[in-house]
Amino acid sequence: MLGRRERRQRAENALARLRSVLNQALGAAVGGHERAVLHKRQLEFERAVQRIGLAKAGRDREIAEQLTDPALAPVWERITRERDDSYAEWRRDGLGAVRELVAAHTPGPAGQPWQEWLGAVGTDPGVSAPRMWRIGTAHVEHESPEHGFPLAVPLLEHAHLRLNSARGDRAAVDSIVETLLLRVLSTFTPGLVRLHLWDIGHLTGPLPNLHPLTAAGLLVVHDPTRLDDLLALLAGHIRKVHANALRAGRTTLKDACAAAGRRVEPWRVAVLFGNGERLDEEQYRELNRIARTGPDAGVHLILVDMPVSASSPLETVTFTDQEQATSSVTGSGVVVRADPPVSAAAAIRAATAIRDDMVVRRGRPRSFIDLLPRVLGRESSREELRTVIGFDEGDPVELVLGDATPHALVAGPSGSGKTNLLYAMLGGLAARYPPRELELYLLDFKEGVSFAGLTPGTKDPSWLPQARLVGVNVNTDREFGLALLRYLSQELARRAEAAKRQEVTKLAELRDAEPEVSWPRVVAVIDEFQALFSGRDQITQQAAALLEDVARRGRSQGIHLVLASQDIAGIEAFWGKPAVYDQCTLRIAMPKAKRVLAQDNLAANTLQRWHVVVNHESGIAHGNEVAHVPDASSRGTFDELQRRLWREVESSAPRLFDGAHQPSLLTTAEFATPRGPVLGQIIDVADRAAVLRLEAAPGRNLAVLGTAVEDALAVMASAALSLGRAYKPDECEFELWCHVESLRDNVTAVAEALAHQGHRVRARFDSTIADMTEQTCPGKRFVFFYAVDGATQLLEHKETGVVQSGLDKFRALLKHGPAGNVHTFGWWRGVARLKDTLGFGGNDDVGAWVALDVQGSELNQLAAGQLVDWSPRPHRAVFFDRTTHSRPDVLIPFDPTSALEER
Repeated sequence: MLGRRERRQRAENALARLRSVLNQALGAAVGGHERAVLHKRQLEFERAVQRIGLAKAGRDREIAEQLTDPALAPVWERITRERDDSYAEWRRDGLGAVRELVAAHTPGPAGQPWQEWLGAVGTDPGVSAPRMWRIGTAHVEHESPEHGFPLAVPLLEHAHLRLNSARGDRAAVDSIVETLLLRVLSTFTPGLVRLHLWDIGHLTGPLPNLHPLTAAGLLVVHDPTRLDDLLALLAGHIRKVHANALRAGRTTLKDACAAAGRRVEPWRVAVLFGNGERLDEEQYRELNRIARTGPDAGVHLILVDMPVSASSPLETVTFTDQEQATSSVTGSGVVVRADPPVSAAAAIRAATAIRDDMVVRRGRPRSFIDLLPRVLGRESSREELRTVIGFDEGDPVELVLGDATPHALVAGPSGSGKTNLLYAMLGGLAARYPPRELELYLLDFKEGVSFAGLTPGTKDPSWLPQARLVGVNVNTDREFGLALLRYLSQELARRAEAAKRQEVTKLAELRDAEPEVSWPRVVAVIDEFQALFSGRDQITQQAAALLEDVARRGRSQGIHLVLASQDIAGIEAFWGKPAVYDQCTLRIAMPKAKRVLAQDNLAANTLQRWHVVVNHESGIAHGNEVAHVPDASSRGTFDELQRRLWREVESSAPRLFDGAHQPSLLTTAEFATPRGPVLGQIIDVADRAAVLRLEAAPGRNLAVLGTAVEDALAVMASAALSLGRAYKPDECEFELWCHVESLRDNVTAVAEALAHQGHRVRARFDSTIADMTEQTCPGKRFVFFYAVDGATQLLEHKETGVVQSGLDKFRALLKHGPAGNVHTFGWWRGVARLKDTLGFGGNDDVGAWVALDVQGSELNQLAAGQLVDWSPRPHRAVFFDRTTHSRPDVLIPFDPTSALEER
């Protein structure tokens, strides 16, 4: 039997502990009514304590004076009995209040028998979460179990939970964790709570009864050797949630959900089973950072035998043996017994029911249509561009291009789904932003036509309204990539000048200052961009400088680069120039991709096909988001969206540049209304042809140089036929000279086409070529001399008594003809043969030239001091006019076949 002092001390301890319990209950109360009721009970309790204390103080003095008198023993018994009765009365009221509180502020299943809720699926929409979650029963030490009260711990949106097992025995701990997780999962609509399990000691995964949830993406079991990856995943999620909340004008996820009236982001509960040993310093710091910042972002930890600092919002349950524990909620003097464990069959049945409901609720696997908004073309690009790129456990993963992540690097080996990813990105952006908000410039350096479908075709006349330029098969036309970078640099300068004029610094401010002007965001996608830097030449140098400039300054002016490659290693042009990589803070890695993420970030190595790592943190591991990208490139996906947008959105067709296609002269805009001789299609962003300027001035003649017969004939025919359209029949006449029999059919076809236009045409195929005639037409006279060097022997021959040879007359024609409106277009097989024809001092008599298969080093002497960096390739030419060019233009000779056949 306890002595008087022991009984008195026990009563005082019990009062203190129950006061702590009630204070915890009061702190957990939400809502004015519950708080008022509990506050009233607390005041009544304190008054009772005060009365007991006063009585105790007065009577204890009396007892102290007379305690040695045995006759006073009945008096002491009466005093202690009254005090104990008062305590017992309060205890009934206090425990009742605690029971009411737990019932009111924990989910319904907490107070129901297991069989009533284990097979059910929750329907709570998750706008707010219950603060308290029941885990067992507590009672004051040395008191009978029937005097216990339900013990609940805070979790979602409020705190983390730490469980310390007894001497390494985890059976009771596993029971608490499994029961708690089942309560949480069964409370909310499936999908609103996502679980992550990590166990340092289980290769097969902890809590096996919950593993049916993995099939629905509600549970992820992490590699026990890769704790760093899990911590990085949680940290990245916290950053993303905070960024989204701040963007919406909120400070916490809870506030954002309350404002939206729905759960905008699922809760993440990470259960980490340790072995009691301290983590390494970096892991320990990262875990504590997650513990401090996680609750506001909906991330909560359940730590089993894992160290963490006490500065985090954390409740602790410590098992003293396999059956009993103490809790930081009630203090060390209150014993906790966990709720009875759920049978394995019941737990599996509950997890399966939740999984099946999630599958039904999701309805179908995520597809391309899920990337698109409900209403097309309603979003503004004032601040940024944002689109869903894929899904992580059913949740959308977004790609953002804006001030914080201005440019993107995409890497993935052949067959990894890179083209599909680009289509998913383009489809999502096009569905959200109309052409006045977004312009797309798309360039593919590899062989193929992956972007060609975004332009009108013979089978499908539709096009993507936001596309302004599409370049395909440009693997040999690096000049086109350089032209795109020049265009972006010019657009950047135009926007910078406007921003300076308005005294603003960012695109959003410029749009506010000039609302009447269209300032869309520009996205340039360059696939296999490393092809731009494949040579050690001027193109590489200029492209590197332009790309670096656009990457650095495009951030503030709404010009964004998406640079894609199979492997971005080994680009020598960027050695020592980190600006491009530094500005590409958005990194997207396909399976097995190398070098696109940070050096120590190996997440891409374990990716499955059709999955990507999306990282907005310059590739650092904590920024990883893994997304499954739906099929966006097969029939009935992107093409259906494009046709819908084409029908609903008014826009002009984009320009298509196909490097594998020789453009037709007949369909060229400059040929429809020519201003002069059209020579070829310029490889440039603008769809324009090279036109030679003709006026009555010295040197206004053209030389075609090279042995590529087909291309040379095409240039000559294009020039002749376009001149035929540029002038009326009574304004000019044509002479076509050719002494090479194999060319006669082509020259005759040109002559017949000009004659069909009504022009006077004289074709010479014999020795009369050497007889240069004077001007006979009141207008202009155009001489087309085919294979000049093939007639050299004829021209050099001088008959007896003749003052000038044919060569002398031809040189005189080149020198003096332009001033008299006589212009010559000649074709020579090389630079040396041209110089032989012109003679000493005759270089200035041919002011423009088109070179085919001639090396740039040979052309330098004809370029007025300019360095011609040119390596010949099939169906390409370089054009230089010393009166207009600072650098040569690269041309594609037109196909004149249709124009020759036109009647």
